[in-house]
Amino acid sequence: MQLTFSILSWGAWAPQYPFNDSWQSWRKNSAESTSGTNTTSELDATSPALTHIPAMQRRRFSRLTKMMLEVSFRCGMAQNCRSIFASRHGELPRTIGLLEDIITKQPLSPLGFSQSVHNTASGIFGIVAANTAPSTSIAAGTETLSQAMVEAFAQLHQSPEPLLLVFGDDPVPPVYDEFTQEVELPLALGLKLAPMGAQSSTRLRVKRITKEESSIINPLTYGEFIQALATSKDISGCLSKWHWSLEHV
Repeated sequence: MQLTFSILSWGAWAPQYPFNDSWQSWRKNSAESTSGTNTTSELDATSPALTHIPAMQRRRFSRLTKMMLEVSFRCGMAQNCRSIFASRHGELPRTIGLLEDIITKQPLSPLGFSQSVHNTASGIFGIVAANTAPSTSIAAGTETLSQAMVEAFAQLHQSPEPLLLVFGDDPVPPVYDEFTQEVELPLALGLKLAPMGAQSSTRLRVKRITKEESSIINPLTYGEFIQALATSKDISGCLSKWHWSLEHV
């Protein structure tokens, strides 16, 4: 199975790389890229400002929701666009907080409960952007991003109108550390996708590969992929257990 796309625009955010241009200087070792007087831990505690959203509203959002909203807005989508929001862990910190409140017999926060669902970012995007078009939420373990691309390909096959794909995750709470090794988080990526052949200089191919093939293909990280977008560099490799190929023409 090979999926093909045109990337019309994109946005990416991480504490050390808050702007699209920042990703041009991405490095594999995030500690090397820390600049100024901030420490890595201080940077990791930051979140997008979202200054165009009223403070009373945005202060209720989790960092994951802020991250995903930030990259969504950078893609410059039409007023009513289809969207796909993909996250492996979703609002897990909120869920853990609710469980801890239950254990200690504390009252549950209605706000915390309402924003603990996996499609929180999708729903809030619809509200703040006044977007009434269909939205899909995806969670598929380590293949979350690739499975979101499958959903995007299927939707574009049904209708060629560009759609928004947003992928993002925050680090898991410490209780889950032994089950994951995701050194690149927190991170969010937004892509405005159209069928291959649309007016765009950036083409993306995503191909399903076998376990044996994935072991011999050059591994690709999220950071490397985003840097290639930022620098208009061709790149390919195994990402999210699929083979990704990015070409600029």
